[in-house]
Amino acid sequence: MTTARLPLFPLNSVLFPGLVLPLNVFEQRYRALMRDLSALPEEEPRRFGVVAIRDGSEVAPTAPGLPEGARPEPGPASGFGPDPLKAFHTVGCVAEAATIRERTGGTYEVLATGTTRFRLLSVDASGPYLTGEVEDIAEEQGEGAGALASGVVRAFRAYQKRLAGATERTLAGQTDLPGEPSVLSYLVAAAAMLDVPAKQRLLETPDTATRLARELKILRAETAVIGKLPSLPATDLIRQPTNPN
Repeated sequence: MTTARLPLFPLNSVLFPGLVLPLNVFEQRYRALMRDLSALPEEEPRRFGVVAIRDGSEVAPTAPGLPEGARPEPGPASGFGPDPLKAFHTVGCVAEAATIRERTGGTYEVLATGTTRFRLLSVDASGPYLTGEVEDIAEEQGEGAGALASGVVRAFRAYQKRLAGATERTLAGQTDLPGEPSVLSYLVAAAAMLDVPAKQRLLETPDTATRLARELKILRAETAVIGKLPSLPATDLIRQPTNPN
């Protein structure tokens, strides 16, 4: 399988293909990345790789309390230890920036969309920001994806209703779920109230059918748990917060 080199943008969250990723970019290493992406010709895609952090800090340490001149200069791998590859989950998602807007002060407001999965093979910290050698991961349908998708739609609707009841919210204005199994599997993975390791496992699932089967099991279990809880904090199942970086 052929490999490619991508700029890396590590996050404390998981990006899935087809999902929108808003970013508030303020660190120097990621400002440099956005400057380079902005300088690309119009016809070239502005692509970077999003990987979930396994062990490390999304924002570089600033050593509070030290005098300004004594503070460590944050480099491309700051916060990720001596071997960044070990700090990241090795399956990530390619993001393509639709808009990169520079604000006063040099920070950036970015809106990107996940496109395809990749496997991270190595990390290079020699430049102003991390880059990685990656190989694409093809999305296989697997056996019975269509039938499983129908079950996941029903289970997800029941999950939404139970969650809305627990948070005293309504489902008015709810959007239709996609019929294409792989698109549905990624939307449900992103929207369900799961921690990063659980979402990462869904991203790494080898095919759509297996992902849908796992989601069906998760949704049924979570729906049963929510039904036994007196209340839950309000959560929007579709809208994602802006990642501060």
